[in-house]
Amino acid sequence: MITLSEQAIYKIKDMMKDEEGPTYLRIGVTAGGCSGFSYGMGFDEEKTDKDESFVQEGIPILIDKASLDLIRGLQIDYKESMMGGGFTIHNPNATATCGCGSSFRTATQAGKPGDC
Repeated sequence: MITLSEQAIYKIKDMMKDEEGPTYLRIGVTAGGCSGFSYGMGFDEEKTDKDESFVQEGIPILIDKASLDLIRGLQIDYKESMMGGGFTIHNPNATATCGCGSSFRTATQAGKPGDC
């Protein structure tokens, strides 16, 4: 479904320490961005009936069912550089992405392009 690199797992677990209560990593997609869809990733305390859930390396992950086909096989990494650090995303379903790497479209869904 979704793969987190060792570096991403380490960083997410470190960030989760600052959260209060039970916390999920929520990954999803919204319409927009210059290519049609934008990735979203953050923490959430609640699971709904619209979510699929799974656990990877002790990290509980939620994905809304509407996003599943768009991000199936997604790979998330975390990289540090002299300019700072950040998460990187590789989506095998994306046929086009924008320069910032946070917007994409697939062969079957163009989304709703907007500002990036």
